[in-house]
Order: sequence, then C-alpha cells, then structure tokens
Amino acid sequence: MMSMVMAVLTKKQLLHYYHVDPIRPRAFESKEKRTQLKTSHWKVIPKQPSEHSASPPPPPPPPTQLISCNRTNKSYDICCLNGPTTLDPIISTFYVWDPITTANSLGPPPNKQKIRPYPRKWENNTMSHIKELTLITSPTKIHCQVQHQAPAVVFSAGGYTGNLFHDFNDGFIPLFVTVRSVFALNGVHPVLVISMSRNWWLSKYSELLQRFTPYPIINLDNETATHCFPSTTIGLISHGYMAINPKLLPNLDTFIDFRVLLGTAYDAKTGRQTLATIARRRPILVLVGRKGDVGRVILNQAQVVLLAKEVGFEVSIFEPTKFTSLSNAYELINRSHAMVGVHGAALTHSLFLRPGSVFIQVVPIGIDWLAETCFGKPARDMGLEYMEYKIGVNESSLVEKYGMDHLVLKNPKALIKENFSNTKNIYLKSQDVRVDLVRFGRYLRKAFKKAKNFMDKEG
Repeated sequence: MMSMVMAVLTKKQLLHYYHVDPIRPRAFESKEKRTQLKTSHWKVIPKQPSEHSASPPPPPPPPTQLISCNRTNKSYDICCLNGPTTLDPIISTFYVWDPITTANSLGPPPNKQKIRPYPRKWENNTMSHIKELTLITSPTKIHCQVQHQAPAVVFSAGGYTGNLFHDFNDGFIPLFVTVRSVFALNGVHPVLVISMSRNWWLSKYSELLQRFTPYPIINLDNETATHCFPSTTIGLISHGYMAINPKLLPNLDTFIDFRVLLGTAYDAKTGRQTLATIARRRPILVLVGRKGDVGRVILNQAQVVLLAKEVGFEVSIFEPTKFTSLSNAYELINRSHAMVGVHGAALTHSLFLRPGSVFIQVVPIGIDWLAETCFGKPARDMGLEYMEYKIGVNESSLVEKYGMDHLVLKNPKALIKENFSNTKNIYLKSQDVRVDLVRFGRYLRKAFKKAKNFMDKEG
C-alpha cells in the first residue's frame, strides 16, 4: 500500500516540468499599481435554478460552525466563513463575527484557522511559498471601510501561476468547480479576492475573470482598506488534473460547460459569430511549435508542414510565449479545425478548440502517463476528436545520445521507477522528435477526413 501511495506522489511531481519558479509573497505595492477589473454588465456564471429547485436560505449556523474547514482532500483545503466577514488585508486576516461570544464573555475561545488557498497541497515546497491567511471568530464587529453585498471567494495566484497549464489546472478550472459547487443553487455572483496576483496576470486574464464576477477584483496584496462580506469561501476545489467531475457538482456541469464559459469570454471579442458565414475550401490545422533548447522540438517541422499541406490542410504555425494574447490565440484556434503538437504546456491552448474538432498529441518516449493525464482525457471530456501519435524509438533524438540498446529507450518504465526525476531530465528536457513522415502521414490523412467533415458541418 505504501509503495502505491509513493507511486501516486511521484507521478504528481512529474508535473514540475511545466513549472516556472514558484511565486513568492511580495511586499506591498503602491495604490497606484492596483489593478481592478470592471464590467459594465452582469456576467452570469452559475446555471440558474428553476423556481421549483430554489430552497429557502438555511438558518444561521451554530457558533462552532462559523468557520468550517475541510482538509480531507489530498489536493486542497477549503474553509467557509458562514457569517458576516471582515477582511483586514494588511495582516491577511478574515474575521467572522461571533454573536454568541459577544453576548457571553464566558463562551468558547475564538476559533482560529490558517489556510494556504492553492490546490497543490501535496507539494510542500510549493505551498511554503503560498501566502498563509488567518481566519478567526471575533466577539466584536471589525470596522468596515468597504461593504459588499455579495459573498467572497478567495484564492492564490502564486505557486506556478504564469505558466499556462498551471493557470488553468491550478486556477481557472478549480475556480469554475468552486463557483459551480458553492453558488450553483442560488445564482449568486461572488467577489473575487486574489492573493499574490501580478498586474500583468490580471490583465492577461481580464476577459476570463470577468466571466466569474461582475465586481472589481480585490488584489489582496495591494489593498489596505477593510472589506466586509456576508460570507466567504477560502480555497479552490480541485477534481484532479485538468478535471471536472459532473457527479460532484450540483448541476452536473462538465468540461463542455467550461468550454462554453471560455467562448463567452472570447467569442464577442474575436468575432466567432462570423465563422459560419465564411466559405472554406480547406480545413485549418494549427501546428503548435517549440523552438530553442527546450526539449520536445519537432526537428523536421518544415517537412511536417509541407506534408500537412499536401494532405489538404491549410497550416498555421503557432509558437506561443508567456506574453501571447489569449484573445489572439483563441481567435486562431477557435476558427481552426485541427491542432497538432508535441506534448507540452502550450497544448493547453487545445481548450480553445471547438468540440468536434481534431486534436493530435505527439507523445515522446517515456511520458505516456503525463500525455494522457494532462491532455488526452481532458480532450475527450471536451468532445474533441482526440488522436495520440506515440513516437517510435527511431523517431527520438535520444537514439543519437544513448543508442538503440540503452535502457533509456528499451525500458523507460524501469528507468523512471529507479529515479523519477529521469522523466524530467531525460524524456522531457533532453528529447526532441523527428517524426516518421510516412507513418505520420497516415495520421494526418485520417485527421484530415475528420476535420473536413467538421468544417462542412460547423464552418
């Protein structure tokens, strides 16, 4: 049993290969640097209940439940402050008023909890850099400078935020799950309170953040005024890597619902409504490229592009960076009919593909589990025509370094079992790909048929 647990933990450590350095807590910035996202109209995220599904509000919780924390999940902690809450951002503390203690000085001592609201609880080093928040019951009402009528959802944009995969895996997908879990039946739109968020990050994801809230974002690190909320949820619920489990959600939301949310954020800005009126002769294939000394580069990419064009595709090469506009990326990928790329964080852009389009993931030697977990299963959950191209030994650049008979190529599983860091150092960072054009051509022709059918139906 212990070996099974260790196997799970070490697999999770694999996902470090996407990582930038964890974001550390930072000193306060001036008020002039505050970033607030505003919207001029109401943004609806939770599905609205029918008049028959609405239930009366629950009675006030007993004093022992004013702060309730669930710490049983291996990925995240989540705490609920079930009463009027005051945030003092200067000391990163949330106070919930306890009327019983107010009336009875001999009552129970204050309930005090601490939480790091980032859903990678198993990674001790990462979590040590997430700002810790304090939650405490208070016998007196704390002076409030800004009063909110909506409840708050609080989370951290620290850790590996800034890397596209983690922005969605550790951020927006858990945020979607949390909002759809907590507010599914009452249609409430929360105020977002975000810790350790950079101004550039808030700007990059402004359109998406506005789909979760109609209110200005509270940047916890830049704020000095006290804020009051009717209640507060601290932490994000994660269903696993790039996962949304409808069985765990009140309205049975799926990954397709999350894709709809992305569409509402970017369609109007990119002109998606005109797609159906554009007559196309050839389906568009987006080739996600990698360049430089980063590993998993397609060494014969130019030949692959020519091959795809011969098959019948119109090819667009997409080489995103940390600063690539999501609106521009969405516009390119959402109007395409197929995507292909070697396993890597940039394939997170496959979330912008329309359900029914084709997604080919090129899987290098030794990373089958990562490829399936990060992108294979999510692609199927989102309704994509998913294809997996596992390279052969002769297609890996590792042959030149180690030779055909080396354990690196003959038995990757044994090498990974011996030292799991080999996955990152050998199979991710040191391995490039030279695809077999004859074999890969068969995949492209199959993908072309699917993409052509999709184009004829959807534009």
